[in-house]
Amino acid sequence: MTDEQYLRKLIEEGEHDQQDFKYKIQEAAKLARSVSAFANTRGGRLLIGVRDDGHISGVKSEEEIFMMHAAAFKYCTPESAIRFDTLHVEGRSVVIATIPPAQRKPIKAIDEEGTPHAYVRIKDENIAASPVHLEMWQQEQRASNQMEYGETAQQMMRALAEYPGETLNRLMRLSQVNRRASITLLARFVRYGLAEMRLEDHQFHFYPVE
Repeated sequence: MTDEQYLRKLIEEGEHDQQDFKYKIQEAAKLARSVSAFANTRGGRLLIGVRDDGHISGVKSEEEIFMMHAAAFKYCTPESAIRFDTLHVEGRSVVIATIPPAQRKPIKAIDEEGTPHAYVRIKDENIAASPVHLEMWQQEQRASNQMEYGETAQQMMRALAEYPGETLNRLMRLSQVNRRASITLLARFVRYGLAEMRLEDHQFHFYPVE
């Protein structure tokens, strides 16, 4: 398969949860959000030098390639693994940046003010990670994560069952469980397949898994 055939095949897929198009790189800090989102979800690739409509514009300067490296290694904490491959099509160069899922999450993107933020990839968007995501990742790193189903957990599970599709803040009030415990419990419920998170109206909502 030629470079052009391979690139056309990728472009036909469009943008999705594991692929994003970038016309050009203007700010490494913004590109780092995509790196963070892919690394914290299922991994993915950036096609740099491809417009949103699939038109191949190409990467025209060494500076843009330098900024791609900066996004992965300077504006991500900890540094994200990333592989760069250059394809040559129609006299233009397109860089494919492939980001694998991180072994230890989260990978955070450092914004223009120097503040780190974690992102997740949902469909074709980079979304700021919720407190429940952050807690899930912390739980995954702990040696022991036994599920204790005490009264507090039962309160939260009842609230989930009676009021499916509520946000974290609403479930806190409905279950009368404090914020720290609510985050911990919802993270465990999602990890153990008892609940699921859905992005709706720019917020994460929680549903019981039947």
